[in-house]
Amino acid sequence: MSTTSTPPASRRWIALALIALAQFMVIMDTSIIGVALPKMQAELGFTQENLSWVFNAYVVVFGGLLLLGGKLSDLFGARRMFSLGWLILAVGSLVAGIAPDVATELAGRGIQGAGAALIAPSALTLLMMLFGGNPKELTKAFAFYGAAAPAGGTAGVFLGGLITEYASWPWVFYINIPVAVLALAAAPALLPGGGAQRGSIDVLGALTATLGLAAAVFAIVRAPEVGWAAPATWGTLLVAVALLGAFIALQAKRRSPLMPLAIFRAPNLGAANLAQLLLGAAWIPMWFFLNLYLQQVLGYSAFPSGAALLPMTLLIMIGMVAIAPRLMARFGSKAMIVTGLVLLAGGLFWLSFIRPDGSFAVDVLPASLLAALGMALAFIPSLQTAISSARPEQGGLASGIVNTGYQIGSALGLAVVTALAVANGAGEVGNKPALTEGFSTAFTAAAVVALAAAVLAAVTVRRTKAVVTTAA
Repeated sequence: MSTTSTPPASRRWIALALIALAQFMVIMDTSIIGVALPKMQAELGFTQENLSWVFNAYVVVFGGLLLLGGKLSDLFGARRMFSLGWLILAVGSLVAGIAPDVATELAGRGIQGAGAALIAPSALTLLMMLFGGNPKELTKAFAFYGAAAPAGGTAGVFLGGLITEYASWPWVFYINIPVAVLALAAAPALLPGGGAQRGSIDVLGALTATLGLAAAVFAIVRAPEVGWAAPATWGTLLVAVALLGAFIALQAKRRSPLMPLAIFRAPNLGAANLAQLLLGAAWIPMWFFLNLYLQQVLGYSAFPSGAALLPMTLLIMIGMVAIAPRLMARFGSKAMIVTGLVLLAGGLFWLSFIRPDGSFAVDVLPASLLAALGMALAFIPSLQTAISSARPEQGGLASGIVNTGYQIGSALGLAVVTALAVANGAGEVGNKPALTEGFSTAFTAAAVVALAAAVLAAVTVRRTKAVVTTAA
């Protein structure tokens, strides 16, 4: 293993800003397209059924390749993979922006996802390299980094509305290119080099994981159209189970697996990752359907719809940077994970009482702020618990696993909640009572996911005192 060159202490916090920007952008790319979808549908010829793949093509490739991205980060060095990821993301953004048809658009989104799958785990590894030696600073660094993820998701809706209304939809992709140029220029000066290890790449493992996850999402997304009992639905789900089963079998047998199953023997790693998966499965459907409620029921146009979610973003950033670390230091990670998930469930359940003739101030703002506070309290402790549970030399792998959990939870959660919402009226555009009923069902389903996550966290997460004794 090569030596690691760490930048001077004065540069570490600037480096953290670059790492947080990376997390902000890769998560923003999951949400920024939401408001632009109707115009993309009209210009590129998407059907109502395959439109969701503009979101899913990115998330499935992103989530499916994250484990490989984490492994590559460990093998070839985190900074090198960080820079390569930005280059690939820029190429994918250009392809998606100039796409003349559906196939090219989805290809561009998939390339974006591949770039993000290199950026996200290497960014977390770099954070650990910069701050891992100082537990007090590490907690603060995780707070800033963690705030970038949900803030990026919510801010993406705002920026997507701004760009779609005042520019044109391709700019929701082009916006990545100047940021990529900035990251590529700044990385050599700010980020630590080295950290490479010897080993091999499990290509077959990466293929089975990605194809298995894609098949599962595809089956769930199409189920409302072809029927849950249809042979096509169950056949595709069986293929997904077979591929994911093959992935697990390969990991158990290989000498250099993509995901060594022994890593889950680390206390709290599996429990914290489960919390992250279910957190994504509850949070992403919330902002997705909240945006639809604002536009299709309350009549907001693209920009006001995105702006309406800014209070959530601000509370999340304040909660993650100023509130969550202090409470975690006092009460410990487990208490914060459980409390945050319960608050998120409460906010989602409150949102289920939306009305066809409702208003932002009554039906959206208070409930969304409660949900945002819950997200802020649960995200940082579960993320830090997952990463800190692994050995330092497996930092890239642990980063890939926790990012995979959140992204795949997001994709599968949105697919399942969308199917339930459509079955209860969410597809009847123009019929406000039916839409409201469908969106209410979506919020209720997401609340159940968040509550289940709270119960599971209470049972599976072990109490730790490390944060309590070292953090401020």
